[in-house]
Formats: sequence, C-alpha cells, structure tokens
Amino acid sequence: MSESTAAPPHAPTPAQPGDLTDHLVATDVWTDQMLSDAGIPVVDVPFVTVGGGVGSFVLVDYLRICGVPTDAIRVLTPLRTPWESYEYLTTVSQIPRGERLRSDSSGTPDNIWGFPGYAIREALQGNLRAAWNVLVEPVFADYYTPKAGMVFESMEKEMHRIRWPEMVVPGQVRMVRRRAGGGYFTVLTPPEGATPTRRIAYRSQFVHVAVGYPGLRFLPDLQRYRAEHNDYRRVVNAYEPHEHVYERLALRPGTVLVRGGGIVASRVLQRLIDDRDRRGLNTQIVHLFRSYVDKPHGPSVFMRRKGADGWAYQGFNWPKSTWGGQLRARMAELEGEDRVRIYKEMGGTNTPMRQDWQEQLARGRQQGWYRVVIGQIDGMRPVGDLVEVSVDTDQGRHVGTFDHVVDCTGLEADIREHRLLADLLDHSNAQRNPLGRLDVEADFEVTGTRNGGKVYASGSATLGGYFAGVDSFLGLLVAAQEITDDLAAQGFARKLSPGRSTSQWWKWVRNTTI
Repeated sequence: MSESTAAPPHAPTPAQPGDLTDHLVATDVWTDQMLSDAGIPVVDVPFVTVGGGVGSFVLVDYLRICGVPTDAIRVLTPLRTPWESYEYLTTVSQIPRGERLRSDSSGTPDNIWGFPGYAIREALQGNLRAAWNVLVEPVFADYYTPKAGMVFESMEKEMHRIRWPEMVVPGQVRMVRRRAGGGYFTVLTPPEGATPTRRIAYRSQFVHVAVGYPGLRFLPDLQRYRAEHNDYRRVVNAYEPHEHVYERLALRPGTVLVRGGGIVASRVLQRLIDDRDRRGLNTQIVHLFRSYVDKPHGPSVFMRRKGADGWAYQGFNWPKSTWGGQLRARMAELEGEDRVRIYKEMGGTNTPMRQDWQEQLARGRQQGWYRVVIGQIDGMRPVGDLVEVSVDTDQGRHVGTFDHVVDCTGLEADIREHRLLADLLDHSNAQRNPLGRLDVEADFEVTGTRNGGKVYASGSATLGGYFAGVDSFLGLLVAAQEITDDLAAQGFARKLSPGRSTSQWWKWVRNTTI
C-alpha cells in the first residue's frame, strides 16, 4: 500500500521504527551507537554480497567450495533466484529458454572449473554435433553457444547443492557505509511487514557488490516521443516487454522499423522472420543502421573485426583473448588514456555471425521484404494507428510510416543512476575508472573504500578496469576467482589447492551437497 493511500490526512500512520535518520544519511562513517540510537537492529556476519544475481552466485559458489560455511555468508537480494533478472532480459530481448545465448561453452556459472562445458554436456544428452562444433570452431563452424534453458537449469541444480537458500535474505539494499573501528554496515530494507523495523544493518568485514546493470537509458528521440504522446505500445525498446508487437503482426500485415546493429537487433529480426515463415505472415521490415559496415575493419591487421551488410561481426562481446590471453595480460598493465584507447578499439556494437539468420536476411533482401536504411531518427509522431518516422540520411531526409518501431540500441545508464553505487561514490570514497564506471583494483577491490576490511565489486558496473570482459559469465567467474584468492590470502577462505580442487570437482560431478 502506498503512502498516499495508507490513511486519511487526519489520521497519519506512525513512522515505522528503526529507520534511517538525516544524521545517518549525511554521515560517511558510522558508529555502532548511531545505529542503536536510530533503533536499527544490527546483524553480524563476516561476508555480505549485494545483488543476488549471477555475479553474487558465482562468488558464493567459489566461497562454499573453498570451505566458507553458510552462516558466514549472507546474500542480500530482491531476487527469487540468481538468474531471475538475467532471464527477464534475455526473454524480452527474444532469447527464451530454447534459444542460444551469446556465451562460450566454458562460461559455466554453475561450475567454476568450466569442465565439462555446455557443449560436452549437450553431447552427452545426445547432440553429438555440439562436441564437434566446439572442436572445429570458429574455422569450420560458428562458435558454440549454450541454450538459455540449459544455463538456468544447471544453475538451479548448483544453487541447491551449495545451499544457497540458507544464505539469502530478501530485501533491497539501500547503502553501504564504513564503520568506525573497521568494517562496514550494509543497510537492508526488508519486504514490507517482514520485520518489526524499517531497516536492518549487516555488520561485516567484507562486502561484495554485484548489482548488474545500473539501468537502461533510452535514446532522446524515444524519450521525447513517449513524453509527448504517452505511447508505449507502438514505439518500444527491445529490453522491455513487447510481445504485443509480434501478436499484432500475427493478426494483420504490418511494417516494422528495427533500429540497431547488435545482438539484440539480430534476435528481434530473427523473431520477426521466424514468425513470418512459420505463420505465413506478410511482415515488412525496415532496418535502420546508424553506421553501415561493409567490410572487415579495425586499427591493424592484428585487431580486425569482420563486417558485411551493415553488421560488425564478433563471436562474443569481447575478443576471446580478453578472458585469458594476450589482451588480458596487456590490459592488466594499462592505465588512464592508454586503457581507454584499447577499450575503444575492442568495443563497439557487434553481433555474432550465425548462419541461420544470415540466410534469413539474404532471402529478405532478395525478395524485397527486408530493406536497410542508414541514418539517424530526427523525429517521430503518431499518425492514426501508425507512427511517422523521419530519418536524416546522407541522401537527405526520409519519412516513412510504420506499425511499430522496435529500438534495439539500449544504452547503459551512468552508475549514478543506481542508488547504491551513487552512495558509494558520495560517502565511501569510491572512485570512477577511465570509462566512468566503478574503479576496482586487479583483485576487484573497490578503489578507495578499504576500512579494516574490503569492498569488492564485479559485473558491468566495473567495466573499464584492468580486466575487460567483466560483463559475461566467464568474466564473472574470473572476478570471483580473483576475489576468492584475495579472501583466502586474508584467512577468510581456504586456498583452492590442487587436492581440494580435485576433490570438490568430484563432489560437483556427483552433485554432493556441501
């Protein structure tokens, strides 16, 4: 129930006890007495991870395998499962459980060893082509990628094996503040009515922050159209629910404008064409590229990306050597503008080259129902049941009407858009890296926050650090390994020695609860 409907003005509801005070919010370093005075209960636990998504999951998996008991770990999260938020994003961007993700066979969030990878598991289930695929990729076959359902199901199995539910505390984390005398207070807002107080503070020596994307930032033209016309159905972003677009096109012929040149655009196009083929639809597709790639490109022969028909092609979001080859070693040595330059050379919008939708687009070009336009939208307005779109191109201004516009250019918001990350910058001495994200050391400690303990961070919020591939399953595993090694050096976890690693792998194989 919202505050506006909780009670009439003449009978205000008493404030729930144990809430943040103005003094607490304004103070960078808290004492135990300050929380006691505010009536906020304090729970002691050595290690807290904030987020509860895939980043939290893989780190907790490492810690459990390295002997950390469940009562020494608390996962503070609003999520029901570690993959909930990720599955939401993949589903709305047209990668349901039966479709394949853009991830490597060895990027296994449920298995810190990466063996057996998803390709071998799929082969053991009867699809022998998966094993062959991973052996000959990328020369004689496209890169192998796992089905989303396989990833989520394997994570669910591992979730129960490591007793994840015992460590979970539901709620939303409001802030992390340094504690006088060492350590940190992590303030949780539990679900309404779940506790006697509005907030609970977790007092710990170590905090891990893995909150995923700070948020999505839509392009100005999309924001302006919605603000002026309050239309959320005809002009949509691919990262939000838009199934109604496909349902409407199934009922009557229509024309769709798809904007973007990344993996999500390729998935939306494949969904539109799949529906067209399977249901015998007459959907017309106009594809808007901001820039058109027609040949291999890059700064040198050693850093070159394939390109054709408007697309920049790359198997994964970063070159594979980013996770464990020459680029990883090189990035670890770069600072400032040198690091920014390499990020720019490796980055940019790209998508994997997959034969199935390549054939679809080639057929669409030949038959005339898939057309490409190069330019930028400079205006949109509703015209009856349609949307009129004005595009600025090299050949002048072009205007067309469409049943739907699907924007696949989702931009990641500034880290300040996330309240917890903004609070770390304002009150815990956290810093920004050269790309403007959260600055972390090589061991993923958040720079400037040490206080008789450490705050770590992993995931997309840390992009721009010494390790580039942070926003991937394999990148989250690398970060978890580095953090666990650092915690083991401080005596919090056991070192993952060859003997322990082997025995724990056999437990994983047998699905033995730990």
